[in-house]
Amino acid sequence: MVNILIIDDDKQICNMLSNVVKRLGHNAAYSLTLEEGLKQVASKPFDVVFLDVNMPDGSGLNILPQIKESVFSPETIIITGIGDPDGAELAIKSGAWDYIQKTSSLKAITLSLNRALKFIEQRNTPKPPVALNRESIIGNSKKIKENLDALAQAAISNANVLIAGETGTGKELFAQAIHLNSSRAKNNFVVLDCTALPETLVESMLFGHQKGAFTGAHVPRDGFIKQADGGTLFLDEVGELPLVIQKTFLRVLQEHSFRPLGANNEIRSEFRLLAATNADLFKMVQKGEFREDLFYRIKTITINLAPLRDRPEDIRETAIYHLNKNCKLLGINTKGFSEDFFQVLSAHHWPGNVRELVNTIEWVLTNAFHEPILFAKHLPIPIRIAAARQQVSKTDIPDANSIKDSTAPQMPPNMRNFMVTMRKQYLRELIVLAKGNVNKACKISGLSRSHLYQLLKKYELTL
Repeated sequence: MVNILIIDDDKQICNMLSNVVKRLGHNAAYSLTLEEGLKQVASKPFDVVFLDVNMPDGSGLNILPQIKESVFSPETIIITGIGDPDGAELAIKSGAWDYIQKTSSLKAITLSLNRALKFIEQRNTPKPPVALNRESIIGNSKKIKENLDALAQAAISNANVLIAGETGTGKELFAQAIHLNSSRAKNNFVVLDCTALPETLVESMLFGHQKGAFTGAHVPRDGFIKQADGGTLFLDEVGELPLVIQKTFLRVLQEHSFRPLGANNEIRSEFRLLAATNADLFKMVQKGEFREDLFYRIKTITINLAPLRDRPEDIRETAIYHLNKNCKLLGINTKGFSEDFFQVLSAHHWPGNVRELVNTIEWVLTNAFHEPILFAKHLPIPIRIAAARQQVSKTDIPDANSIKDSTAPQMPPNMRNFMVTMRKQYLRELIVLAKGNVNKACKISGLSRSHLYQLLKKYELTL
């Protein structure tokens, strides 16, 4: 028996779905507003949530992330009166189990529910513990654990893997960890940075060449593909792979055989492909900048790495790890920390992600080499300025009356009005920072393009 919540402003729909749920032998509860629904989700262990889109106090799609990130993380089935393809896309991207119209048959609704419950049962079945070699992947946040679960699944497979994420999120670290936890760990892990491929030498670097194949080819040489035979070939920033090579490489990926430059016969290489990108390859495919057939070939498994700003609880642990590591390399005693050091680190947005944090730690150690304790004062000025600006923006300047009555208990503002005001203020600042550039606004905020437009429309703002 499981617990199911229905969030819908139509009481008839709530009663109908409640009856369906009870006939299946489960418990049902319902809420007529999003606000009440979120309260229930936060306080009770629901397994599945049926969620309407058009509610009196907002769009159900807006609270999907909050439902997914709640303590019990129930699966959510969107059930709406009017179907919308864009809404369906947004729902699935936000973690919905399914997107169903209310005009669907009870059989279809029941089928979706039963499949979600079967998935939950399978997910909750205890699995044998896996001793994962994490290398330098630091953190224990929910998002990093999800990435590590995906890493573990990729490691036991032989399928191609695409690792997507912003610059500095640790894509190569994850690729190395997949290799080290796989059956190929004893063989080569070969890294090819596609941004550094000179077009005149790209074929030679990938496929190798025979002596005399071209001017300067004085000795035969194996290419990266042959070097990865039995091991792993990692293509970093695969979106930069020249189009002229993509067709040839697709065939190699399918057949695992190729002909070195100047050779008469093909040779084989049983390599596994891991690829990484900070670009949107799907958009590149639509623009004709990346081959569609190669795109689908390399993304058999996809791991989307979370940016550091989305897992702030990992900042402290990551900073301490790299501080201790660098102290050991420098042959100096481990440093102590003042709490304000981590407060300022946590306030920073980290556009360069973990790489930027690691570089910051190295800078701090260089400039505070002989200091036994690190304070916020030791951090780079731009990071301290950003933290100070953020702190000022959060603090209201009190007027004379509030100072006079500061000892009296203050009535807090209405929560909903407060959240609306803060969101509007955030969006206004985002518009100024992005200077009308949608891609930049999405990168700064971490919002998808569709979600950003939805918020701008809701609060009557324009970018």
